Amino acid sequence: MTEYFATVARGLEPIAAQELERLGARDVRPDFTGVHFSGDRALLYRVNLWGRTLFRVLVPIREFFCPNAEMLYREIQSIDWEEYLDPGNTLAVNCTGSNHKLNHTHFTALQVKNAIVDQQRDRTGERSTVDPKDPDLLLNLHIHGDRAILSLDSSGNSLHRRGYRPAMGIAPLKETLAAAILELAEYSPEQPFLDPLCGSGTLPLEAGLKALNIAPGLFKERFGFMSWRDFDLELWQDIRQEALDGQKAELTAPIYGSDRDRSVIQQAHLNAENCGLDAQVHFSIQEFYHIEPPAETGILICNPPYGERLGEVHQLGDFYKSMGDILKQQFTGWTAYILSGNKELTKKIGLKSSKRIPLYNGSLPCSLLKYELY
Repeated sequence: MTEYFATVARGLEPIAAQELERLGARDVRPDFTGVHFSGDRALLYRVNLWGRTLFRVLVPIREFFCPNAEMLYREIQSIDWEEYLDPGNTLAVNCTGSNHKLNHTHFTALQVKNAIVDQQRDRTGERSTVDPKDPDLLLNLHIHGDRAILSLDSSGNSLHRRGYRPAMGIAPLKETLAAAILELAEYSPEQPFLDPLCGSGTLPLEAGLKALNIAPGLFKERFGFMSWRDFDLELWQDIRQEALDGQKAELTAPIYGSDRDRSVIQQAHLNAENCGLDAQVHFSIQEFYHIEPPAETGILICNPPYGERLGEVHQLGDFYKSMGDILKQQFTGWTAYILSGNKELTKKIGLKSSKRIPLYNGSLPCSLLKYELY
């Protein structure tokens, strides 16, 4: 059994913990912006392939006292780096956190890199080069107070970058947050789904992947663990094949996304094509004011602008009021969830929410509001 740590967005720790348990993780313990868990190598591969709400899966290799740069350098040098990489392999270091003496992540990362390549040079006369984009070995150093944890990063690129979404709108929702919202809204593939403000399609597409049991990691070409010395290609191929075999061919209930902006709907179509959902998820150009329910009951989830980037707050008051009117008049029998980062605007909806779930969209505190439309 190896100990792992999955990094997640603030506020999503309980959702990520449930997801890890479903994937077979043991000793699951949520922490601030992450979840500790343990398992075997197969679990590590499976979590990277299937994790819908996770950013990165780290494998801690050393925890140590680290009050300053000198101690950091010494501790990193005391690790036998021949176990992890040859001078012919590339390397990159990500740093998070800080303390009084180590308060610049770029400088801290440089100390780690220097300690490793100095050891290589002393032993072999050669050294690894740094490749920040696609390294053979990606390390993560996290500093908290006078302690540091050094980990191998098994994910490589952040898992929220699914690989299906080169086309994005102006204020895109991260795929991980979209997946968490579907979980919090208790979205079930048996119910029709509508996002009437879908932008480049993240919520409908994440709903489609979930409904068809498609692993989000299938669109990634590479994970960090693939260039590790202990990479088990056969095991990985088995886990990947198992995921492909478990996919469903057809949706049980339709998924719709619409937006007034033709160019973002074109992006949504492109993204749907990239994840093989172009024939399954229906996108259309539609003004919110003209929207009609596509079925008698269903779930509506949307992320309307809340004056952070798209349109100013005072212009949005009328829109939120209309949104409430349309939901009340047209969507009887539906359940609606609205993500908003502005309390004043949500008051204008004029409906009583039955649930208010605190969330973060990036660093912005938001609420996911549930409306039961009787």
